[in-house]
Amino acid sequence: MEFDSNIESLRLAYWQIIIAAGPILGVALAVGLVIGIIQAATSINEMTLSFVPKLVIVLAAMAGFSTFMMQEMTDYFASIFEQIRLLK
Repeated sequence: MEFDSNIESLRLAYWQIIIAAGPILGVALAVGLVIGIIQAATSINEMTLSFVPKLVIVLAAMAGFSTFMMQEMTDYFASIFEQIRLLK
């Protein structure tokens, strides 16, 4: 394996991390922002008010995006195994 192909494999791996984790992190960011704005507007500083809704919504998003993430990871690993097979 040449240096350029190693760098390309790393680039694809980092991109795959962004693709797989991006939707969940985006949902967590949006929910945290909305809850933070609500807490700032109402001056309620209760820790469970920010934690519980974010936990529930992020778990629901993980359930919703699980098929997408699994398909992306399956395609990525299939291409990696195909590259390994072609080396031999």
